[in-house]
Amino acid sequence: MRGRKPIVVALMVAMVMGIAIYLRLWTIDYTVSSVDTELIRRQFDIANRDAMDEAAEWRRKYDEEFERATKCAVELAEARDSLGKKVDRASNIKQKLAMLQQENAALLERVKVLNQQLESQKLKCGS
Repeated sequence: MRGRKPIVVALMVAMVMGIAIYLRLWTIDYTVSSVDTELIRRQFDIANRDAMDEAAEWRRKYDEEFERATKCAVELAEARDSLGKKVDRASNIKQKLAMLQQENAALLERVKVLNQQLESQKLKCGS
């Protein structure tokens, strides 16, 4: 039994040292893991903030472009309305011009007839 006791004691000492080394490694790994976790969390927060800033930037650009497009659409509608009114006025002016020309032609004809009547009256009075 004497030969076994030193082996058992050596085995026990080896097991205690193994457990101590295992615990030391586990605490080192846990410390590194918690530091890594904090680092990863910070990196995620930074990436998330950057993504939010970029999304806000794109939203701002979209809003500006939408506003410009709306403004252009309103200006185009106003230009179309204005052009339509001008075309209507031009057609009204053409109609009025045609009526005035007809009226002028009728008046010229009437003046011609009246001049003829005047000439005939002059001839009657002069004879």
